[in-house]
Amino acid sequence: MSRSLLPMALLAIVILFVVGGTLYTIPEGEQVIITQFGKPVGDPITDSGLHFKIPLIQRVNRFEKRWLAWDGDANQMPTRDKRFIWVDTFARWRISDPLLFFQRVRDERGAQTRLDDILDGETRKAIANWALIEVVRSENRKFEISSDADVAGATAAEAVEAIAKGREAIVNDILELSREKTKEFGIELVDVRFKRLNYVEGVRRSVYERMIAERQKIRDKLRSEGQGRSAEIRGSKDRELKRITSEAYKTAQEIQGAADSTATKIYADAFGRDAEFYSFLQTLETYRNTIGSDETLVMSTDGEFYRFLKGTAR
Repeated sequence: MSRSLLPMALLAIVILFVVGGTLYTIPEGEQVIITQFGKPVGDPITDSGLHFKIPLIQRVNRFEKRWLAWDGDANQMPTRDKRFIWVDTFARWRISDPLLFFQRVRDERGAQTRLDDILDGETRKAIANWALIEVVRSENRKFEISSDADVAGATAAEAVEAIAKGREAIVNDILELSREKTKEFGIELVDVRFKRLNYVEGVRRSVYERMIAERQKIRDKLRSEGQGRSAEIRGSKDRELKRITSEAYKTAQEIQGAADSTATKIYADAFGRDAEFYSFLQTLETYRNTIGSDETLVMSTDGEFYRFLKGTAR
């Protein structure tokens, strides 16, 4: 029984192998070129779904239908004004003609190599044709800078100079020129951008040193202005303090003079009313201020100071 089933099993395997080699599917986002003995057969197949081919003889070559990224290496390039910069570029592309793409570059790796040559070459030519200020600026927007400022490696006069092209226009030129060259490889280029622009190490160090020197100059200027303002405030404070002290002293002297005058007048009035009584009170005040409990006073009995004590003793 098992021996009779063996031929059927072998037949089923052969049928599955043939059917499996005949049918293939194309998912969304892919397109296919069928090759027979290494040569393309028929038109590109871009519709997703189930398709047929001749098994063993024909081969399915799949390609992306979606947008792909190209990310170039940063390259050192000179501008028209002889400033060396690092330029890092990226782009977006897709396979617009799968048959031509397969015939010219075979696969995505070959396409990346072609894009490296085309985009790097066009970028290098564009950078060399324009000054650095044109590469970094896109519009003539006004901005304020100090007299010693260094904007993108340019002097103050260059920084405010009107740009003739600008970054966006330069990038668009690179895109248009590169797009014409990529068509012959079945590649559609949709976008090119500068990912990063930077000085080479030696120039960057020099720029940083100029920026530091400028900041230090501004710092010294502000510090000097602050010290001058501080001295002015302290001088004004000292003058105001002296004015207030002088006025206070003047007022105190006036009050003291008025008080002395009033006291003298009171004393004079009291002396005029009863000179003897006034003399008596003043003598008592003198006794209080000069004679203490632990003190002994020796005086002459003929003196004025003893006159009231002598009168009391009687």
